[in-house]
Amino acid sequence: MDLAYGRRTFELSFDEHQFAVLSTNTDREAPLSDFDIGAALDSPIASPPLDEIAGGDDSVLIVVSDATRATASAQLVNLLVRRLVQAGVSPAQIAVIFATGIHRPVSEKEKVELLTPFIVQRLRIFQHDAYDRARLTTLGKTERGVTLEVNSALQEFSRVFVIGGITFHYFAGFTGGRKSICPGLASAETIEATHMLALDFERGGRKAGVAAGRLDGNAVHEECERVASLVAPAFGLNTIVNEDKRAVRMFCGDWRLAHRAACDYYLDRHSVTIPAKRDIVIASCGGFPHDINMIQAHKALDMAALACNEGGTIILLAECSDGLGRPDFLKWFDESDSRALEARLVNGYEVNGQTAWALLAKAERYRVYLVSDLPSDDVKRMRMIPVRTIAEALRQAGNGDGFILPRGAAVLPRMQAT
Repeated sequence: MDLAYGRRTFELSFDEHQFAVLSTNTDREAPLSDFDIGAALDSPIASPPLDEIAGGDDSVLIVVSDATRATASAQLVNLLVRRLVQAGVSPAQIAVIFATGIHRPVSEKEKVELLTPFIVQRLRIFQHDAYDRARLTTLGKTERGVTLEVNSALQEFSRVFVIGGITFHYFAGFTGGRKSICPGLASAETIEATHMLALDFERGGRKAGVAAGRLDGNAVHEECERVASLVAPAFGLNTIVNEDKRAVRMFCGDWRLAHRAACDYYLDRHSVTIPAKRDIVIASCGGFPHDINMIQAHKALDMAALACNEGGTIILLAECSDGLGRPDFLKWFDESDSRALEARLVNGYEVNGQTAWALLAKAERYRVYLVSDLPSDDVKRMRMIPVRTIAEALRQAGNGDGFILPRGAAVLPRMQAT
């Protein structure tokens, strides 16, 4: 079988008696046509149709994800803009903003890939900078005392439309929906304040209720949703994409309820029940953009750990063409172990420090072999074992039954109920 690695693949031959493939049938679904998307826009979830939401007197801001997310935004934005123009909104009153959070800015090439040349040439395109205080607006505080700062553009348009892709997130539960606003368009301080709710600083480790595939009782999701509710987007579009990054399902309408419907559907279709964990797990992130950098690739490692026996072997395929994801990511691995790193986060929390802690904790619990383009010294510093091929990792791993996750971040392994 072929396992995605960046924009190419690795071929893997395996013994079917030794390895079981954990996947779903969703990639066999036909991509949505423009007609299909139009039909979904005509039948929104718990929302009036588009032509009743925006008209000639409105200005519209369309929020889209950056290059680290696959959302089929090029197709969606084109169709959405056409519908808005038909409803009477002037193209001069429509703009697009990239919800980058604390990620790097979107490149000119990526803008074209994410939006098409037609949109880039005709609409105003904004970049978000979580550190630029001149372009941030304070909305107040949440019930937990979190100061809320978001991009000022959200207040400068009469209607806000959010577009996101649905997949699992290792501590927010799912991507999409409210994440377009927080963390997507929030300040660095607001992002840190919401994300640190994932950790239990009293007992140590992850806070109860914070997990992939879970929204109810998830403190991070609930706080990000509160932030988004203060912006109150007029309309939300949530896509589920296949292996080719094309939309196969779309849930649109009320920004909160459409997102919940998409997450419920995704959990049902993208969970795989296993009777027991195994000694070896081979996981591909699913290729670009899921393995664009190490911070993103870690999400597949998190899923792989759910199917691996304690002390077992995880082989992760992650090209990391964009490197680590942050130039200062390695600083967190100066600590002696994950407990020391967690103590450091108590006194000086940073979002990427939490990712480093989660990665280091797994590198301590499993032997993690990383097939990537990263420098070997960087891989070793993160306590993983650098290899160039899957075969090389398997030779070192020894015998044992295993699982293969072709799209590591898109499938949630769950233990069979006893």
